[in-house]
Parts: sequence; C-alpha cells; structure tokens
Amino acid sequence: MKKNYKMILSYDGTRYLGWEHQPGKETIQGKLEEVLSRMINVPKEELEIIGAGRTDAGVHAKGMAANVAMDTDMSPEEIRSYMNNYLPEDISVDELKVASDRFHARYQAVGKTYCYTCFYGDRNPVFNRRYVTVLEKPLDVEKMKKAAGYLTGEHDYKSFCGNPRMKKSTVRNVDEISIRQRNGYIYFTFHGTGFLQHMVRILTGTIVEVGEGKRSPESMTDILDACDRKAAGVTMPPKGLCLMQVDY
Repeated sequence: MKKNYKMILSYDGTRYLGWEHQPGKETIQGKLEEVLSRMINVPKEELEIIGAGRTDAGVHAKGMAANVAMDTDMSPEEIRSYMNNYLPEDISVDELKVASDRFHARYQAVGKTYCYTCFYGDRNPVFNRRYVTVLEKPLDVEKMKKAAGYLTGEHDYKSFCGNPRMKKSTVRNVDEISIRQRNGYIYFTFHGTGFLQHMVRILTGTIVEVGEGKRSPESMTDILDACDRKAAGVTMPPKGLCLMQVDY
C-alpha cells in the first residue's frame, strides 16, 4: 500500500540544470527519482517527487521540501539512509517521514525564505566561491535597506518577473526583506508567500544597483508601478541564491 513521504533536502545546485527533471539532463528531481526507482524497483516514470518549488539551474537549497507516494516496507529511517548512500555527495536527504495522504509539498506551502549572498573585499572568498556573487565595488547598505522597505508588502511584482509570457497574476506578498553585512559578506534575506521566476535574483539586482548609487531608494515605487521587466535591475547570477526554508 502506498504511503506519502515528506522530505527536507539540501543540495548544491552548481552542476544541475535546476530542480525539474529533463530528459538526458542532470537535475535534482531526476537524481532523486533515479535512486528511489532503484530502491523500490519501479520505472522512474511511475514515480513523481513533488518539490515545494522549482529552483533554477545553479541555485542551491538548505531546506527544500518535497513529497513522494510509494509502496515500500522500508522504514523512513531506512529510506533516508538508502537515499543518502546512493545519492551524489551534493544532494542530502536531511529529514524524511510519513505524511498525510493529502500532503502536497507545492500546493500546501504558505511561505518561503530565500537568501542571496554577495561578497566585497580585498581577498577572494575561496571556500565559498560557488555560493556567493563577488561585487566590484562596496555598497551603501543603509540605502539598500531603505529601498527594501519600498519593495516589501503586497505588490504587483511584474517588473521583477523573468517570464515575459506570464499569464497568471504577478501579485505577491513579500513580508520581509532584510539586509545584513558581516566580514565582507552581504546577506539579502527574503520571506514571502511565493515568488515569481527569477524574482529574488531580480529584486537583489535592483537593490544592489541602489547600493552602487545607480538608482535611488525612492525609485522602487516607480519600478513597481511600471509593471515592466525593463524597468528593474539586473538578474543576479544563480550561484548566490539559496532556498532556506519552506513554511506549512
């Protein structure tokens, strides 16, 4: 009899083409389904691991939630141990337990936390180079915090959406954008009910441009009102972005 399992995953997205499985491509979902199909001896096509979101190519996670329905006599501890034994070293199943049959990792998520990390200094962040974006100049953190205030709340974030063919509503509620600086690292943390494609990376890129003096904090209002991707700033590289937590 099938049971529904919920798992919390960590992964280094550097060498993957994102979460969603693609034929002949290395993806997180694809790797997970490959290992589980071997474990329960069914074709991959009969398994579907549902993720809380679809992280882009090169994006990392410390708290991706997912669920999968499968028929096995193995205990949750045995399943987790098997998966971590056969998954590559850049993917980890940190938690795994039986969930209710109705649990759906994507549809039931009520909030997500992302962190984007930048670095500026007179040295190279050697051991974190895969997870940070190195800046060419120092940033004015106070101005960036002011800009973040204008971008927080419920807004139409169409200007910050990387999908020009988006048909659904682009209104989202981002209830927190915090910025802190420590030892050359700048951490941009975003919490909201949901995010559009590339939204966190575009928000970060726009706020960074404020920190560089290319935009004023007050101009964030005009960007939101424009509902035009061309009005916002650059899309930051994927390697600085990490999904930290999913709320249920």
